[in-house]
Amino acid sequence: MITAIVFVNAEVDRIPEVAEAIAALEGVSEVYSVTGQIDLIALIRVRDHDEIAAVVADRLNKVDGVRSTETHIAFRAYSRHDLESAFSLGLD
Repeated sequence: MITAIVFVNAEVDRIPEVAEAIAALEGVSEVYSVTGQIDLIALIRVRDHDEIAAVVADRLNKVDGVRSTETHIAFRAYSRHDLESAFSLGLD
């Protein structure tokens, strides 16, 4: 499984509609409205790199109200659960 994080700049008055349209796309697992330089963060989870291109370039970028995107490919995941397991002494 490949995960991509996509930063999305959207038309300000359409952020909720843009977020919902992106969340409905196949391959998009989550969309977050955020503060800061970008408006939305979309998490893409697909099987291969070609699918990332299909989701982002062919569909997400064409959602009405999307002004620009920046895509980051994740190569390793860390979570609180993973870290707790790694440092656990097995003394439960």
